[in-house]
Amino acid sequence: MFQLPNLTYDYDALGQYISKDIMQLHHSKHHQTYVDKLNKALDDAPELKEQSLESLLMNLDSIPEAVRSAIRNQGGGHYNHTLFWQWMSPDGGSEPSGELANKLIAQYGSYQGFVDEFTAKSLAVFGSGWCWLMPDMSIVTSANQDSPIMEGKAAPLLGLDVWEHAYYLDYKNKRDDYVAAWWNVVNWDFVASRLTESK
Repeated sequence: MFQLPNLTYDYDALGQYISKDIMQLHHSKHHQTYVDKLNKALDDAPELKEQSLESLLMNLDSIPEAVRSAIRNQGGGHYNHTLFWQWMSPDGGSEPSGELANKLIAQYGSYQGFVDEFTAKSLAVFGSGWCWLMPDMSIVTSANQDSPIMEGKAAPLLGLDVWEHAYYLDYKNKRDDYVAAWWNVVNWDFVASRLTESK
């Protein structure tokens, strides 16, 4: 049975950028619902219960059709959000350093160039979805709770949830304000560790 992961910081730790109300709703309600519905889908296909979440999402074509959509949507939601909480930190913000910074500068000309491109692609997602930084420093987007790993791609280094549930209580319909605020809590140490792991 999959479980809701604990946060490493309090709901109010991201302060003025992402409120306690948003964090509590997003983690304890939305993410919990993904976990509950994923477990329900697996109850209907118990032969899949021994597989890891990554294995399930990377091999969706082999999942029985009766539960494939549920595992894609609910499993994707669980996978994406488990990472999303780690991509934020009350000690986040500033800029990346070391190899990660060098790669971003090589690809985008400057750290700000990367921020501008990532922000533009985040704002261009139609409806609900995610924006991702990949190990090759490309920026891609996906709809709903899809992840690059579902398409046979590498696991992302960084991801931003641009579903309205991630920001509506704080920012109403102003996704641009949410994205601008989010850069102040990005956990670059975690992103850098994922770059190392990706090798």
